[in-house]
Amino acid sequence: MNLNFDKNSKQEFLPYGMHYISEQDIKEVNKVLKGSRLTQGQKIIEFENAISREVGSKFSVAVNSATSALHLACLALGVTKNDIVWTSPISFVASSNCALYCNAWIDFVDINPNTGLIDIQKLKNKLLQAQKNNSLPKVLIPVHLAGSSCEMKEINELSKKYNFSVIEDASHAIGGKYQDSLVGSCKYSEITVFSFHPVKIITSGEGGVATTNSKLFADKMMNLRSHGIEKDPEKFVEPLIGGWQYEQQNLGFNYRITDIQAALGLSQLKRLEEIVKERNRQLVFYYEILSDLPLTFLEIPPDVYSSVHLAVIRLNRLNEKYYLKVFEGLRSEEIGVQLHYKPIYKHPYYKKFNFDKKNFTGSEIYASSAISIPLFPGLTIDQQIRVKNALKLFI
Repeated sequence: MNLNFDKNSKQEFLPYGMHYISEQDIKEVNKVLKGSRLTQGQKIIEFENAISREVGSKFSVAVNSATSALHLACLALGVTKNDIVWTSPISFVASSNCALYCNAWIDFVDINPNTGLIDIQKLKNKLLQAQKNNSLPKVLIPVHLAGSSCEMKEINELSKKYNFSVIEDASHAIGGKYQDSLVGSCKYSEITVFSFHPVKIITSGEGGVATTNSKLFADKMMNLRSHGIEKDPEKFVEPLIGGWQYEQQNLGFNYRITDIQAALGLSQLKRLEEIVKERNRQLVFYYEILSDLPLTFLEIPPDVYSSVHLAVIRLNRLNEKYYLKVFEGLRSEEIGVQLHYKPIYKHPYYKKFNFDKKNFTGSEIYASSAISIPLFPGLTIDQQIRVKNALKLFI
């Protein structure tokens, strides 16, 4: 693991998260590099099958990013112009951008600031109002922030009552559990999306996957990830005349993942349980050493086993100057803290939609108090104590 040193500082820079590459990971990637197929080969199929076994889904569709997976998931569910998609405002912008790519409308459901997850009561209230206004969503995208699953059983019941589909944005949550189900099993949703970006639980460099139990959705996403091209002559629309073995049937995209990436992801997937346990151990140690400071941690619901993608603290004092003092103070000590996330509706691009922050009080509270502190494979006890000492300087 390579941590950088700032030229003007003697202290090692600690990022909030980073990847860990083992010697076995390197060997598996080298095998592909020395082989005959760097892309569109067997390693991708192996990776997809391994993910399905790991999370308990029938199908997996690997792509070049979770952003692409979210887009394909929306398309597979038929999201189109003037449809409505709801998601959490406390997420990376990809969670809402995927609806805009389909020319749909986007709206947000406020969160519980204690968990960072969609507030079920606020969701119920919003659905009741939307039913009256004839503006119910076609799709809801709950976001499993920091590795903790949303209340999927209740969301599933609401989806049946109000006739909307569910895409779980589980970019943070592979290796986690909700009640007796693995995140990604799609027990309570149509499709689940994971991210394999370098700061996520496991990495393929860049990459993502959509899991589902629907062959129809899986086939649709597989077709669209590669230009909408069909290579199976038995599925051709027109009779096979020449020797070419493909035809474009839909307007798709180049969202393919490579065999190189799949090899890395497959190797990392074998360590998933170990990685998640380590992240949970690190979080528990933070609980212990930071218990005397005026802060709380993002709550993990009692029926959830979190994959702990992030260690999020929340300052007890809600004051902008105080928040900035702590945040910038930690960065001055080479502690690479971050806010996950600035509410999506506050980004310049989204301001044109005129969202009223008064409708998102939970998100406003969260964004003015939450700070992600370092947590990643290989983080040492001494480094965690260093984070504590830096916090004590500014809190």
